[in-house]
Amino acid sequence: MTSNTPLSPRPLHHLSDVRHRVLTSRQLREHGVAGSVVGERCRPGGPWQQLLPGVFLLHAGPATGEERLHAALLYTVPRAQVPRQPGPQERGREESPAAYGQAMITGPAALALYRFTSVPTLLSLEHIDVLLPRTRRLRSAGFVRLVRTSAVPRPRPVTGLPVAPVARAVADTVARLEDARAVGRVLSEAVRGGHCEATALVRELSLARLLTRPQVVDAVEALLAEGRSLAEDRLYAMVREHALPAPLWNVDLWLPGGPCLGAADAYWPDHGVVVELDVHGPHRDEAAVWSEAALKRERLERLGIAYLRLTPRGLRDAAALAQQATVVRTALAAADRELTAYVVVLPR
Repeated sequence: MTSNTPLSPRPLHHLSDVRHRVLTSRQLREHGVAGSVVGERCRPGGPWQQLLPGVFLLHAGPATGEERLHAALLYTVPRAQVPRQPGPQERGREESPAAYGQAMITGPAALALYRFTSVPTLLSLEHIDVLLPRTRRLRSAGFVRLVRTSAVPRPRPVTGLPVAPVARAVADTVARLEDARAVGRVLSEAVRGGHCEATALVRELSLARLLTRPQVVDAVEALLAEGRSLAEDRLYAMVREHALPAPLWNVDLWLPGGPCLGAADAYWPDHGVVVELDVHGPHRDEAAVWSEAALKRERLERLGIAYLRLTPRGLRDAAALAQQATVVRTALAAADRELTAYVVVLPR
């Protein structure tokens, strides 16, 4: 076959984007390219090359990062799917992202797509991790490393590719890191960069059963401390920027001679309002945390104290700060409430 001979009703020379520079053997057959032709063109020194089993790059030279990502996802497409030749109305149509099924990029490659600087660049990655349902029968091959899960998350589209949510991608990255400093850099960038909240990240690490590893536990403790500090700074900013009355910061509330009622990140004694940040440690059960918060709310409200629980996500940006400030201001405005018991306030 010469370069001037059309290969099919949908000639390959009309296809120029990455989704058509990397094709599977099934897709090539749909373009009228026989297996013998593919083998001939993929010989040493030929114009094409085989990147992965059943996945081909239609040019010589190294694959780009985008081509490697696309090839990794195409490798997971079930090959048992019956090949079909597209009709005239479908010629030139872009391949749907649904063609990847439930597969998505995860691990360091996903973080590189999210523009993390704590992971190598796409071209320097030895492997590309692809998240798949546990039921798929497929083996890792070449530069593709499969990660299996029984709970497939909803992917996020990044540069047209399905990518695992940040927290999941971080967990899959941390799972292969042994150096505590490297773990700390990835976790810190996830939170500092505003990619996800510390609590969501800890939850994903817990689901991945990574919190028993010393290098992860140490990094998580530092992460939560940093996450709490950032949330406290945002809470201070909310009070200052929205001209709320100055509260008592970081105090414990006690009944006289009785038990501790709990901690308050901010307390307005003249208004009977408590604000607490929803930031808890890595070993706290989620259900137990919420049960404890509900009990604390009931105990304080029985005394006439309004209890507000704010999440770090709710304080992330200016719009969120304004919304939370409105909630707090509304609670402060209900100043006609009366405390049913004297409350002792002590610094935490």
